[in-house]
Amino acid sequence: MSRKTIRLLVILSTLSIIGVIVTQIYWVRKALDMGERQFNQQVHVSLQEVAEQLAQLNAVMLHNNPVEQLSSNYFLVNTNSMVDPGILEHYLKTSFVRHNIITDFEVGIYDCASNKMFYGVALSTRNDNKTPTQTANWLKSNKYPYYFGVRFPNQNSAVINDLRGWIWSSLLVLIAVSFFGYALFVILRQKQLTEIQRDFINNMTHELQTPIATIRIAADVLNTPAIKDQPERLKKYTAIIKEEALRLQTQVETVLNMAKAAKNKLPLTIEWLDAHQVITSVSHKYEKDLTLHLNAVEPYIHADRMHFTNAISNLIDNAFKYTPQNPVILLETFNENGSLVVSVKDNGIGIAPEYKDKVFKKFYRIPTGNVHNVKGFGIGLSYVQQIAKAHQWRIQLKSEVNKGSEFKILIPLKK
Repeated sequence: MSRKTIRLLVILSTLSIIGVIVTQIYWVRKALDMGERQFNQQVHVSLQEVAEQLAQLNAVMLHNNPVEQLSSNYFLVNTNSMVDPGILEHYLKTSFVRHNIITDFEVGIYDCASNKMFYGVALSTRNDNKTPTQTANWLKSNKYPYYFGVRFPNQNSAVINDLRGWIWSSLLVLIAVSFFGYALFVILRQKQLTEIQRDFINNMTHELQTPIATIRIAADVLNTPAIKDQPERLKKYTAIIKEEALRLQTQVETVLNMAKAAKNKLPLTIEWLDAHQVITSVSHKYEKDLTLHLNAVEPYIHADRMHFTNAISNLIDNAFKYTPQNPVILLETFNENGSLVVSVKDNGIGIAPEYKDKVFKKFYRIPTGNVHNVKGFGIGLSYVQQIAKAHQWRIQLKSEVNKGSEFKILIPLKK
């Protein structure tokens, strides 16, 4: 499957997930609104029925529309006569149960003589509980001399409770969509890891085949009878075999050390080192293209010799790999803020800002399209970072595209 197809699949899947979530939220919201309207209609019909019963009981004419909704959870009912609290409570509970309004509610009766709600009580159609309530903050109206108010303090809970089937189904849909999104992420991540693993195996095969092929050719030359009479040539090919064997060993050790570092089991043999001595020994094979400025007054560090050597070698190798023309590599040391700073600076292709954090990831290689001029495993900088982490050092990177890069290892000095 091509990257373009995968990208299209991700976009379409993401849009589908977003669409399902938005649609579900929309329908839940519509259901809540519908439930609220239905609740209000049921309350309106029930209160209309209570008003008619009170009017018949008190033998008074009833207003055409005695029920008025003053807020989302407060209803006012015109009675045109005084109301007995006990009878009102009985009518309300009976009518609410008949219309399936199973919830808590509060009742207040208005007294026109005192211009206030003189009676307030909290009731419920779930049980026979009855609790007096404060009526000072109840909404009043100047339209009617006699009326009572009904308030539903838990109206939203009642509506939600009626729609719990909708809500649970919506939650199940969202959970299913979330699992789908997570599964898609895992699949794409696994595919990316598979591609990285494939590229790593291809690179490793190439890198290991090179010294093996060189050793095989040198061995064939040494196997010829005439080589005994050519001591200089014999010495040259022996040195080649030794050098390539060391190169092969270094590559294998790098891979093994990365595997150990990934498990936080990187073995360290700590000792006092003269960093200048190690750097000088590493720099011999690079000859004139590498410039040393060893300016540190205090070059002695507490470190593992092999891993420190490998870290310096990796930084220098990277500098040369990514400086394809006229390399000018500067390796500098100096003391700063109680630390030894080892800096490797090149004039190569540089690193774009969006890749600066990614270059330290294992197997990561900056994308260059179909051009692969630089060979390697893609673990050099990751290995350097693991070494720094194991020693509790810090790494800094400064880079600019087409102007070069500078890697710094900051090593705290210990007395």
